[in-house]
Amino acid sequence: MGEFATAAEGGLHPKHRIMKYKEWFLDHIEPGWVVIDVGCNTGLMPELLSQKAMFVYGVEIEERLVMEAKSKRQKPNVEYICADATKYDFSGKTVDCVTLSNVIEHIEDRVGFLKAIIKNLRWNGDKRILIRVPMIDREWLVIYKKELGIDYRLDPTHFTEYTLEQLMDELSRAGIEIIEHSVKFGEIYASCMARLS
Repeated sequence: MGEFATAAEGGLHPKHRIMKYKEWFLDHIEPGWVVIDVGCNTGLMPELLSQKAMFVYGVEIEERLVMEAKSKRQKPNVEYICADATKYDFSGKTVDCVTLSNVIEHIEDRVGFLKAIIKNLRWNGDKRILIRVPMIDREWLVIYKKELGIDYRLDPTHFTEYTLEQLMDELSRAGIEIIEHSVKFGEIYASCMARLS
């Protein structure tokens, strides 16, 4: 269905137009901020955030995706980095906010991953983190499939899909507090603050 819909939309998945998830991130950043978008994929998020942020670093571990981002979505106030965000040397770069849009469900050790990112960055004031994750309790059939041992995941590379309670627990163990959250189209959107240094 996704491939058909993408072809029908001229190459861009219709979820971008319908869900407007990137716009939620844009609404939650401030002009003048430096933002790091972890797991930037082909650069759609950094491209949009660059309209408001002073500077955006798009970090992606897969080189082919970084190459596509650089060739299609390069802006004067965007830098694409091919690296593991938990290990990259960000020295000399201060950040106001980290965005993680459908990223952490792909990580096995999510608490360790989040702690490493927080520790690896030089923060400018508050440690703001914006997160979007898929919900496992988006409908009853998903839970039933899991009970039956049938693959219930939206993507086979997901290590988990979340309940709000599970997300709150993982973030708390990583030293992150949810300041506000909302649920839309079976996903949790959370504006957070890291409390650990």
